[in-house]
Amino acid sequence: MSSSQQVHSIRPRRSALYMPGSNARALEKAKGLDVDVLLLDLEDAVAPDAKEMARTQVCEAVAGGGYGHRELVIRINGMKTPWGNDDLKAAVAAKPDAVLLPKVESLADIKPVADYLAEQGADGVRIWAMLETPGAILNASEIAEAAKDPHNRLDVFIIGTNDLSKESGAKILPGRAALMPWLMTFLAIARVGGADILDGVYNNFSDLEGFADECKQGADMGLDGKTLIHPKQLEACNSAFAPSEADVEWAKKMITAFELPENHDKGALQVDGKMVERLHADMGRKTVAIAEAIARHVDA
Repeated sequence: MSSSQQVHSIRPRRSALYMPGSNARALEKAKGLDVDVLLLDLEDAVAPDAKEMARTQVCEAVAGGGYGHRELVIRINGMKTPWGNDDLKAAVAAKPDAVLLPKVESLADIKPVADYLAEQGADGVRIWAMLETPGAILNASEIAEAAKDPHNRLDVFIIGTNDLSKESGAKILPGRAALMPWLMTFLAIARVGGADILDGVYNNFSDLEGFADECKQGADMGLDGKTLIHPKQLEACNSAFAPSEADVEWAKKMITAFELPENHDKGALQVDGKMVERLHADMGRKTVAIAEAIARHVDA
C-alpha cells in the first residue's frame, strides 16, 4: 500500500467504547455519543444465560444502522466456546465494520475466521484482535506476520490489560510499569503488521484525573486510541489522542516544504530552523489526515 493510499484510508480511532450487547437501551443511546468506535460486546460483558439474546440485539442494531460515522465492531465469544460459531455467523450476516476476536495467540486463532469471511464474500467486514494473554506475547512475531497478510484482514489490535493482569499476576498500578514491556511488544506487533492498536481500559471510571494521565501515557507511547467502559471517559480520551492545532500546523509546514520543486529530491532540510527528514513529513501526512477526519465527523 502506498503512503497516499494509507493516508486516504486513515480514520480516527481515538475512543472505542465497550457496549454490553444485552443492554438494548445502551445500544440505542450510543447513536448520539461522541465516540469513534463502538465495541458491541457479546463476550465478557454478557452473562452466559444472556448470550443468545445479546447476539440477536446486537446484530439487529448493526443491521438497522443509524450510527453515523462510528465504526461498529462486534466482539464475539471465542471460537472454542459454545457461542463462538453462532456469534460469527450472525455477526457476518449483520455486516459490521469488523469482528473482534478475543484472546488471540496465534495465526490459528485468526485464519479460520478470515477464511470464513472470504467464503461468505464479506468484503467489507474486517478482523480486529484482542491481545491479552502471555501466549500473545510469546507468539508476537507470528501474530505480526499474520497481520501483514491481506487475506487475514487484520486492521486493529486491542490490548486487554485486565486479562493480561489476570493471566500474568502483574498488578495494574499507576504508571503501569509492570505491564510496560508487554504493551510495547504489542505496539511492535501492530506496527510490523501495519495495523492500528488501542490501549486497554481504565477501570475506575470515576477517577477522571487518573484516566486522563493514562490517556496521555498511551498517546505518548504511540498508541492510536483507548478502549473505554463509560461515556464519561469520552471527552478526555478524544482530546488526548487527537492531534493538537500546533501539531497539525507543524505537519503542514513540513509537508509544504518537501513539496517545493527545489526540495523534491531532498531527504532532509531545515524548517523554521529545525532539521527534519522526509519521514517526518510522511508522519505529518498521517497527522493531518486524522485531524481532517475528526473535523468531518464533528461537522457531520
